[in-house]
Amino acid sequence: MKTFIKRYRLFLLLALANVVIGLALPDIGKKSVELTTQNLLEMLAVIPPIFILLGLLDVWVDRATMMKYTGKGSGLKGILIAFLLGSAAAGPLYAAFPVAGVMLKKGSSLMNVFIFIGAWSTTKIPMLTFEAASLGLPFMLVRLTLSIVGIFVIARITEKSLTLEQQSEVYKLNQAQ
Repeated sequence: MKTFIKRYRLFLLLALANVVIGLALPDIGKKSVELTTQNLLEMLAVIPPIFILLGLLDVWVDRATMMKYTGKGSGLKGILIAFLLGSAAAGPLYAAFPVAGVMLKKGSSLMNVFIFIGAWSTTKIPMLTFEAASLGLPFMLVRLTLSIVGIFVIARITEKSLTLEQQSEVYKLNQAQ
């Protein structure tokens, strides 16, 4: 029981806060329950397909192939693959993290995983087409260029700021799951 409470303490605390708000301010409590239900349904629609794709990725792509194309020493090829995978992805950002976990488990470099997450969050192809249509092609190109530069700079700084021990800990934690 202690393990359950420790593992889910944040969820339980938020659920308790929702109950207290619902009792003290019924209108806000009702809205909170509606938003929570809406978010839960959205996540239930997104997460199962992501996990199916992750299972397929885990089975179909062997570790040696992933390391060859996105691992340490993959160079520009690995960066481009990680960037294109992130840009072509669909779904909210929270869906990128399980994919990034599989990439780490299969031997992708931290730099390429960071690039993948950055591309997923900022350079999705549907978002680019919407921006071009709504805000104009010049705006879209400037924002895309700045985003690409930002992704690479942030990925590089993040990777370099981690010590070798911290990097190996990331890989070790990911292997355990």
